[in-house]
Parts: sequence; C-alpha cells; structure tokens
Amino acid sequence: MVPDIYVEPYLDAVVKAARGVLDTDFVGAYAAGSLALNAFQPGRSDIDIVLLCRGQLSEAAKRELIARLRHRSLPCPARGLELVVYTVATAQSGTANPGFELELNDGPAMAFRQSLQPADRPAGDGKFWYGLDRSILYQSGRVLVGPPAPEAFAELPPDALRRLLIDSLHWWMALPSQADDRPAAGADDAVLGACRALARHRYGRWLSKVDAGASYSWPVTGRSR
Repeated sequence: MVPDIYVEPYLDAVVKAARGVLDTDFVGAYAAGSLALNAFQPGRSDIDIVLLCRGQLSEAAKRELIARLRHRSLPCPARGLELVVYTVATAQSGTANPGFELELNDGPAMAFRQSLQPADRPAGDGKFWYGLDRSILYQSGRVLVGPPAPEAFAELPPDALRRLLIDSLHWWMALPSQADDRPAAGADDAVLGACRALARHRYGRWLSKVDAGASYSWPVTGRSR
C-alpha cells in the first residue's frame, strides 16, 4: 500500500540515514503502527518506524542518529515520526520489557522527545507500548529493509501479552478529564485503544484502532495507529 506520495520518499530517506549512521550494525527497518496495519491517514497519523541493529549502540551513534532524523534535519510529512531502535536479540526475545536502544519522537505536530535508554522514559508515560508494538510487528510489520517481520520479531507469550493489554487499559483510564468534565483530548484514542485490546484478546489478531472500533459498531474519530 502506498498511503501518501510524500511518505514513501520519507521512508527511503530514513532508511538511508540509518544506514549511514549504523553502517555494518544496520540489520533492518520496519514500518509499524498505522503503516503496518493499512490504516495510515495523511494529516492525522504518525509515521512509526522500528530499526534493528546487531548490537548495543554507543551514545555517539545514538546522538548522531537523532541528529540526522530530527524533523529539522529530515522533515516529516506526517504528524510526526515515532522511531524506536532495538537490537536483534531484543526483537527476537519475546520480552515484555521496553528493551530499546533509542527512542525518538519529533515532527511538525509532535513534541520532541529522545530516550537513550528505557530508564530515561517517565514511568507515567507507560512502558507497555514497546512489547505491544513488537507483537504488532511480528504479525503485520511492513518490511522496508531486512528479513521478514515474523523472523525479525518474536511474539510475546500469551500471559505477558495479556498483562501488557491490561496495563494499557489502566493507563488510558488514568488519563485526567478536563476541568469542566468534558472528555479529555485523548478520549477517542482511549476508546479505540480499549477496542483494539479487546479485539486482540478475543480474536488473537491485531487490528488498527479505527478498524477495532468499527468492529464494535461505535462511532470513532481518533488518530489511527
């Protein structure tokens, strides 16, 4: 699927930049989130990319990768880039832990964030995302470069996946409402996240948030991923 004429050249540019930094440590690049689940909406969706490297990265390599992929260096044609880097060992481990080497968020409508190790990420932002995203990649990851996604990523054990789904629901439920009791800005995403968790639990397959919401016949308008 080619979701947008501006996205494909950007994906190629991210891969080229990653190769330039990681060199022989570069193993693969995969589109995740809405690009993997055929739910990308131009102007609304993020661009989610996962990179695989052979071994742990030096701090210098991490900072160079951030410098080359920041929006000011490589303009993102979507709401923003959400990039995560894993070693091959972590991707194939089936762990529920975050386990990433680097996380970068940046874009025209996304606040800049860099995490050089999992401990840098605030606990309140949730640490369940990574295991869930790797499960989605195992099922539906779109290969940009590298081995097939089911070979590059391992599915989580059922109990571990179930715990992460429960953690995700608790996280969404804990988001504060607005002062006047109107739904918070992320209320639609909360409902969609719950629908997707329920669909994965019931049917054993990941759907996009919007498709999961539609499967329960509820009107939804949130950002797809």
